[in-house]
Amino acid sequence: MAVTSAPAPAAPASTTETVELPVAAPEVRALVTVQRVLGQPPVVATARGMSLFGEHAAGWLAVGLLGVFVDRRHRRDWVTATAGVAVAHGASIAVKRVVRRPRPADPRVQVLVGTPSRLSFPSAHATSTTAAAVLFGRLLGRRLAPVLVPPMALSRLVLGVHYPSDVAAGALLGAGVAAATRRLSGRSPR
Repeated sequence: MAVTSAPAPAAPASTTETVELPVAAPEVRALVTVQRVLGQPPVVATARGMSLFGEHAAGWLAVGLLGVFVDRRHRRDWVTATAGVAVAHGASIAVKRVVRRPRPADPRVQVLVGTPSRLSFPSAHATSTTAAAVLFGRLLGRRLAPVLVPPMALSRLVLGVHYPSDVAAGALLGAGVAAATRRLSGRSPR
């Protein structure tokens, strides 16, 4: 006589499992599309370089310090602008820790670079880049935001480490910190 056993009960769902919320579905589709269209090796390599430059705002802080030492006549303005970039980066980290949105984890999204944390909202790269573009651009007499912010924001999507709303929020936060920095400095631009 054959013994048949009852099917094993299904294992309970893991509490650490990432669940895609319906509101994130359009953002996942956008990420998949960006990666499909732009995910060519030269673009990915450039995006990785941008990621390294923007990590912890280090590249932008180095540019600001260069301005401090090269443009001695406007040293105080460069110090203020560089401090604004540092504050913008710090603000993005603070918001990340409050919001605690996980980075994209959909299997259709390729994560093409390492990140210092698993938190996604807002993009610190977009925040510090926007602050730097606004503040340094003002010192240089150039509109840098249209040239610098879109490529950095897009690079975060190409690399699969942020949702579109993460980079949009980061850019808005960076612009807000830059505006506050200018207002609080009380100095007129060049």
